[in-house]
Amino acid sequence: MADKQPIYILPESTERTFGKDAQRNNILAAKLVSDAVKTTLGPKGMDKMLVDSVGEITITNDGVTILDKMEIEHPAAKMMVEISKTQEAEVGDGTTTAVMIAGKLLENAERLLDMKIHPTIITKGYNLAANKTLEFLKDLSFDFNDDDEILKNVVRTAMTGKGAETFRDNFSDIIVSAIKQVQDNGKVDLNNIKIVKNKSSSVGDTKLIKGLIIDKERVNIDMPQK
Repeated sequence: MADKQPIYILPESTERTFGKDAQRNNILAAKLVSDAVKTTLGPKGMDKMLVDSVGEITITNDGVTILDKMEIEHPAAKMMVEISKTQEAEVGDGTTTAVMIAGKLLENAERLLDMKIHPTIITKGYNLAANKTLEFLKDLSFDFNDDDEILKNVVRTAMTGKGAETFRDNFSDIIVSAIKQVQDNGKVDLNNIKIVKNKSSSVGDTKLIKGLIIDKERVNIDMPQK
């Protein structure tokens, strides 16, 4: 019988890796993503300048923004990007930290793989550690009874590294007041807060207006300004 032609179910240009090579490849890609953002963390963290395919420049040290602009193709690296997006959606802060922890967990997993420990065992161990971590977090958490000062400290922490540290005190007052105004039994719909930018003023002139802003020219000079 003549040799049968191989049947391709994937494009001929597709690269396939198996076993240890695939593991190492995925871990390396995830670590590279983690390394890309870890230098932005902390008081000495630095900004990144990103230039996209059309030449648009973005300067930021926000983890989720950096990863979103990097146009990553590797599937394992894309999972790291999804981690940052989930963190941003659920918490609104800590995206860089989340990616760094994931990268470090994978780095340590690689050492365990070198010790001939099966991936299933490693995963089970990480799940046990995650459950234990939740126990510690519950012990550390506390009710603050709607204390404005604690809320303002949370806001100041979240604002650190976002390029607005100079106005943290002013912004923390505004943000806490805005949230308390729209909250309904502890639930907040951010769609009820509108941020209006006015290029004629500085950031320090930011105000909270409890109402509606109609930023339009008057049709007639006799119409009221306010």
